[in-house]
Amino acid sequence: MIDQRLAELGITLPEAAAPSFNYVPVTLHRGVAYVAGQMPKVDGEVRLHGKAGAAVSLDQARGEARICILQGLACLKQALGSLDRIERVLKVTGFVASAPGFNDQPKVLDAASDLLGEIFGEAGRHARSAVGVAELPRNAAVEIELVVAFRE
Repeated sequence: MIDQRLAELGITLPEAAAPSFNYVPVTLHRGVAYVAGQMPKVDGEVRLHGKAGAAVSLDQARGEARICILQGLACLKQALGSLDRIERVLKVTGFVASAPGFNDQPKVLDAASDLLGEIFGEAGRHARSAVGVAELPRNAAVEIELVVAFRE
């Protein structure tokens, strides 16, 4: 069902990113999946560098947030076998590398929230935090974590 929905939206999931450091991409515990922070990687690389409100525009940062969600879904699919096992997106935590004075982090994260709603409908609605930070790994503009409930 979710694969069909992705196809209807013209979305192809990327390959699940392999961790570069000492962690696992997804931890499954008692019907809850915790997805590690996902970077906006395209073909294994962060392509857009810098801070939102300076080198990265609001629209570009929103695009990066969507890429992070797709990376997270790819990791979930790998861990669960099928995205159809997802019952609900519980929480999204987004980190936005922000230039001084940039305070549109919620607008950046709305792109991620909108995408989850497009894919999962009501089950994609979630609690959320949008946090501005000084720096992110690989000089990325956005990093996003997910917590989802799944059918065991």
